[in-house]
Amino acid sequence: MNKMYFQAVYEIITTGHWITDEVTRALKEYGVTEPQYNVLRILKGAKGKPVTVGGILDNMVQRSSNITRIVDKLVAKNLAKRTECPTNRRKMDIVITPSGVNMLAKLDKKVQAFHKPYFNKLSAEELTVLKNLIQKLKS
Repeated sequence: MNKMYFQAVYEIITTGHWITDEVTRALKEYGVTEPQYNVLRILKGAKGKPVTVGGILDNMVQRSSNITRIVDKLVAKNLAKRTECPTNRRKMDIVITPSGVNMLAKLDKKVQAFHKPYFNKLSAEELTVLKNLIQKLKS
């Protein structure tokens, strides 16, 4: 039983890394990393409302201790804007810029192109079972 558990966990981990690596390759031509892409998606999802670094970290797919550096790079590329939080000077508010929204549209197309060949490899029922099994493992 333990051997089968570890084989299943191994498949989950290697599949996650494979997807992350392939997405990173797809984004490389735009000079954006997978974590930067993730942050841009979080910022766009905030619909113009500022997000703190802690808020970004809470919503990341893969949490990173380098979150400040990731945000710094997005700000340097004019894809995000950082301002001091008006209610707490120790916090910084981050929003996506119009350039960031435009870049994200391009990045989303690249990521969708990566995923497209895999959309029909599993049926809707298989995808539901897979999702439910992974959620059961995490609970």
